Amino acid sequence: MSQQETHGFQTEVKQLLHLMIHSLYSNKEIFLRELVSNAADAADKLRYLALTNDALYEGDGELRVRVSANKDKGTVTIEDNGVGMTREGVIEHLGTIAKSGTAEFFKNLSGDAARDSQLIGQFGVGFYSAFIVADKVTVRTRAAGEAADKAVQWESEGEGSFTVTDIVKENRGTEIVLHLRDDEKEFADDWRLRSIITKYSDHISVPVEMWEEGTPERDGEDGEKIPATEGAWKVMNKATALWNRNKSDISDEEYQEFYRHISHDYGDPLNWSHNRVEGKHEYTSLLYIPAKAPWDLWNRDYKHGLKLFVQRVFIMDDAEQFMPSYLRFVKGLIDSNDLPLNVSREILQDNKVTQSMRAGLTKRVLGMLEKLAKDDSDKYQQFWTEFGQVLKEGPAEDFANKERVAGLLRFASTHNDASTQNVSLDDYIERMKDGQKHIYYIVADSYEAAAHSPHLELLRKKGIEVLLLSDRIDEWLISHLTEYKEKQLHSVTRGDLELGDLEDEAEKAEQEKIANEAEDLIKRVKDALGDKVKDVKVTMRLTDTPACVVVGEGEMSSQMIKLMQAAGQPVPEVKPIFEVNPSHPLVARLNELQDEQSFAEWSELLLQQALLSEKGSLSDPSKFVSLMNKMLLSGLK
Repeated sequence: MSQQETHGFQTEVKQLLHLMIHSLYSNKEIFLRELVSNAADAADKLRYLALTNDALYEGDGELRVRVSANKDKGTVTIEDNGVGMTREGVIEHLGTIAKSGTAEFFKNLSGDAARDSQLIGQFGVGFYSAFIVADKVTVRTRAAGEAADKAVQWESEGEGSFTVTDIVKENRGTEIVLHLRDDEKEFADDWRLRSIITKYSDHISVPVEMWEEGTPERDGEDGEKIPATEGAWKVMNKATALWNRNKSDISDEEYQEFYRHISHDYGDPLNWSHNRVEGKHEYTSLLYIPAKAPWDLWNRDYKHGLKLFVQRVFIMDDAEQFMPSYLRFVKGLIDSNDLPLNVSREILQDNKVTQSMRAGLTKRVLGMLEKLAKDDSDKYQQFWTEFGQVLKEGPAEDFANKERVAGLLRFASTHNDASTQNVSLDDYIERMKDGQKHIYYIVADSYEAAAHSPHLELLRKKGIEVLLLSDRIDEWLISHLTEYKEKQLHSVTRGDLELGDLEDEAEKAEQEKIANEAEDLIKRVKDALGDKVKDVKVTMRLTDTPACVVVGEGEMSSQMIKLMQAAGQPVPEVKPIFEVNPSHPLVARLNELQDEQSFAEWSELLLQQALLSEKGSLSDPSKFVSLMNKMLLSGLK
């Protein structure tokens, strides 16, 4: 007895179906690209499974995709003899979007058709693109190796629900019938479908076939009879793996369309590299740098890695072993001649061939980025805006390529007046002043906090450039990137501000004089603050601010403490070094106070101000406000 069930769509599917119909109307023909691509993937997966179970072919090893139209019925059919689906697979894959974080994706949708269509492209349109042109979709499928009566039919009008019915299907694989909307009947035309296949699916290695009618017997020009021909399925695409063709024979349009096929991205890639390696290890790679970050790039469950083929046989998606995590945005494939056909993720993990290929592919991607940065700074800036924070993970992860990755990093700096991160370490070194030995930087919660930090006052006065770091990952980055091209990176908020040859003898003498004259003041402040600070010193880094706090060399910075606390990690107590500026009027007035109680309170107020400026918050803000009000009131009296 045939079993029929009705299921409701997942909420996100309903939203996506609505967007399919209303946001992608300007490029409706992509439905065929997506469905043919899925069918080709099903064929690839069967080819892989059949490596260990030849019976799955069921006597038919010629894998293919067939596309046909029926003008009278107003339908388009896409059929494959690939791996097929079970009943459970149909309900799972055609009723839900099996990606984590989908709710966050839909939160980002604005309702603006043009913007949302780009976002949908990054999400991947897939099977649901059928509803762009169809008001009803029927899917009949049987998993390879299952009995004919284990097939299932899925059907929906793209509204709130779908039905699943048990059927009999003699052939394995999947057949999708699109019942076209009245205003989309143009797609029930063989010529129209051929042109779309040629445009979007020429690169697919599985043959994509369409029926070609036979011709009746007819008279030739010389009077001889031309015999009738029978109708037959004809291949519409080259059906040769694009990566195995000569680069000179592949157009940019073909490379771009292949990118969309493997990435399910709606837009063009920023750059790509097609390369064949021969020698100790033989493999072909085709790597792409996307123009846009996928919406779920920072999701913990984000799948990344390359498609792996072995001797042109598809093995797995998302083979992350061939690319380091900081390059997880790279899309593409690798086709190896050296790995076994039955290779698994576990074998890949510790395989020497894999490690060698990973090293080679990493260097190739870094080379692509270096060339892009050199040849097209605008495009590289576009890349940096999308993926810069991911690349900043590189120096900590990839010691062998630390210097190369560092050369690709971009920062905001005091050289510019904007928060744009477009300054490279090489740019900085080129602008360094004579006698400057360090690359100076500051890490803060925001660009504004970094740019207006009092720690920059002396450096600004001297015209010394400082890198302004404000991304969450920057403190982690800088803990692993301590030098670049033999130039030490030096924090302006840590320890003594070492200016070396940038200070002349007269400046050093003046600083020493100020420090000597302030010895009594420093001792009084130190006694007043007690164990609230590690030390009190005369500052050499301030010109317009009364005081600041710094941490000692080798101690954890306030930014790192914040990161660890946010992650729920225990942190050691780090007492600040309090630096005061004796030249500032407030400190001069403080020095004149004879009442030790009042002196201690003003010292405490200056410390709290400095901590607030450095950290952006205080552990006891109400106490600070109370103290400040008291001091203000005493001043008014």
